[in-house]
Amino acid sequence: MKAIILAAGVGKRLSDITKKTPKPLIQFGGKSLLQRHVENLAGLGIREIVFVVGYKQELIRQEMAQFPQDIQVHFLVNEDYVRGSIVSLWMARSEFTDDMVIMDADVLYHPAILERLLKSPLENAVLMDETVRQKTEECMVVVRDQRVIALTKHMPQEYDEAGEGVGFLKVGKSSSPQLINSLSDCIQDHKLDMEYEDALKNFFCEVPVGYEKIGGLPWIEIDFPEDVERAEHDILPQLP
Repeated sequence: MKAIILAAGVGKRLSDITKKTPKPLIQFGGKSLLQRHVENLAGLGIREIVFVVGYKQELIRQEMAQFPQDIQVHFLVNEDYVRGSIVSLWMARSEFTDDMVIMDADVLYHPAILERLLKSPLENAVLMDETVRQKTEECMVVVRDQRVIALTKHMPQEYDEAGEGVGFLKVGKSSSPQLINSLSDCIQDHKLDMEYEDALKNFFCEVPVGYEKIGGLPWIEIDFPEDVERAEHDILPQLP
């Protein structure tokens, strides 16, 4: 299995920080989000990591140069990094050659969360925090008949269960063609400003995707200044 980490974005809602430091390099407890990703992946036996980079990519490359050489790292460059994350994932399609976990770079989380996904018996799966109800723009995992039907900020009218998505997606190698096709439909329609999650509609229709619940485990997506504050005061003290 390999990891694909989407780390190209500007992080404009954190501009006071990201004008100097790309979001994946924001530090909590003396470690960057990027370092924590790599350590958590290595601890679960993942030694091949693909980074899709763009904004201030030289700083991310410098950070990765400090890690042990037994971690195989590839960099893909998204020159159009001001667009939606669908462009970054589309850039990585040549790497869909194995079972993989696709990860947003801007998440601070307990290692048990990633372990639950990677050790899930489900070939294709997302993580769902079932304790969260949508209040503003949370990206929600939407379930019907025990199957994920959407990963979106726009809730459908009918569903059985929903919870916030953590930002990680496990995809089996055999399902890669359907993932590429689903992304391709949006790219061909020039929907370059959408998040990749919204481009997965056809993927969820064609491929059974399950979910693992992680409610009660600490995590946070870093988007706004208040997220940084909450990460430092509430989430970090709960991490090993």
